[in-house]
Amino acid sequence: MLHLPYHELPVDEPGTPDQRSPMRYLVWLARQQKWALTLNALFGIGWMVSQALLWAAVGAAIDHGVVDRSVRELFLWVGVVMALGLFQAVCGALRHQLAVTNWMSATYRTIQLIGRHISTTGTALTDKIPAGDVVNTVAADAMRIGGAYDSFARFSGAVASWIVVSFILLSTSVELGLIVLLGVPILASLTTPLMKPLHTTQAAQREVAGRLAAMGSDTVAGLRILRGVGGEDVFLGNYKRQSGLVRKAGIRIANPQAGLESGQVLLPAILTTIVTFLAAKNVMNGTLQAGQLVAFFGYATFLTTPLRTAIEYVISTTRAYVGAGRVLRILRIAPLVGEPPNPLAWPATITSLQDCESGIVVRSAQCVAYVTETPAEAAEIADRMGRYVANVDRVLLNGVALSQFSVRDTRAHILVSEVEPRLFSGELRYELTTRGTPDDGAILRALEASSALDILDALEEGLDTLVEERGRSFSGGQRQRLSLARALLTETELLILVEPTSAVDTHTEGRIAQRLTEARRGRMTLIATTSPLVLEKMDLIFVLVKGRVVDQGTHSSLLADSQAYRQIVLREESL
Repeated sequence: MLHLPYHELPVDEPGTPDQRSPMRYLVWLARQQKWALTLNALFGIGWMVSQALLWAAVGAAIDHGVVDRSVRELFLWVGVVMALGLFQAVCGALRHQLAVTNWMSATYRTIQLIGRHISTTGTALTDKIPAGDVVNTVAADAMRIGGAYDSFARFSGAVASWIVVSFILLSTSVELGLIVLLGVPILASLTTPLMKPLHTTQAAQREVAGRLAAMGSDTVAGLRILRGVGGEDVFLGNYKRQSGLVRKAGIRIANPQAGLESGQVLLPAILTTIVTFLAAKNVMNGTLQAGQLVAFFGYATFLTTPLRTAIEYVISTTRAYVGAGRVLRILRIAPLVGEPPNPLAWPATITSLQDCESGIVVRSAQCVAYVTETPAEAAEIADRMGRYVANVDRVLLNGVALSQFSVRDTRAHILVSEVEPRLFSGELRYELTTRGTPDDGAILRALEASSALDILDALEEGLDTLVEERGRSFSGGQRQRLSLARALLTETELLILVEPTSAVDTHTEGRIAQRLTEARRGRMTLIATTSPLVLEKMDLIFVLVKGRVVDQGTHSSLLADSQAYRQIVLREESL
């Protein structure tokens, strides 16, 4: 088996796509793999042209070897037939290998672009496009885009072989040559009226299928809630209606696609009939030899392949065009947080992070907490100081606006751990270690700091345990503790935690409060919480009313002097 050099997937840098139109995106994608496409096209041309020339060699063997009774000529042309067959086999193998490579390259480059964009857009993407639709784009549309580059080599071979056969026929019979030279594009053009309906119906079907996928994804995520409120029947009815729309849209695709599929058989058959009839007539008139008749019949039969290939290419590029439109729909959504035109270099050390909007200041090596009247206010401040919102000009890092630094640097040095922890599918060891190579010793220390070693002890396979989707095999408190361990393992310079102990019992909360400050010793930590057990371990606490700092101090001093602090914290304690 021959092997060609290839690039490892995924590529290091997928590039910046042309988003002006679906066609421009497809052209841009082709340029990213132009050498592989060019080489594949050459193999495709060699593969299909050798098939066409095979019939010329067979006809010559009949005329010069059999009819003229020349053993030498017969062996010569039989050797040519064998050589063409071997050349065709080699080109076919290499063409297929490169076709799959081009298909996968285009597919996974598209998937990488979507993945990279998802990581930068934040919630802006899912605010406009359902998560299920995004998944469907990755799973289906990216593959359809790759399919256009898979069939490109065969299409190139189809065009080249049509030209070669036409000139061979012209050199023997002008009449037959013109029929083939003009007949193939004329017959192929008969499928053109079907292209717009096919494009329209495919786009419509893709739209309703995306909605169905989104509905299914939302249902899986909220199945427990549906059962709790008795909404299964209502959902089932909605799902059936949407599924019916998908079915009807699929049926509408059938008409233009059936026309194209039928054309793959009917149109070449028409051409074969005409060429064979006229060639046989010329033999009867004595203007063609027997071997030429066989060759002409072979050409007519062979031309069914390039004509069907051309129609297949039209279908695959139409699907790719529709898929590219769905991909661009995702890529065109602007991220919530934009990059500065000329980002500053990240400072060697963070000495302070100040939110001028609220008045909170975190300084080097401090464990600071803030309490707010509502959870929404706490989350809003955490998002602002972690740069998860657009306007952070009034958040100062070492006295400089945080918006002046790149988002990549911000994410590398400031981590926000949300109140609703999210776990993903995969091996627990790698689920907890998101930066660098897993270190079991470090993982165990982080689990101890988050009071989560009991979770590990209960798992038969320990760190090798496979986490189920969304971590559904763990309770809410377990997910929260595992999420906290994951945040601690990053050893980030500044860690912002939002209610990290809200789902655990009092005893566990006390252990976490003690161990958390020890684990973060020497680093900056900011915690939004109303837990007295956590607050009493903090170096400094800010009390906020209506989004502004009204008091600050230690837990004991605030209990004695701050009415606002007592109202927020003691009310929480009494609950």
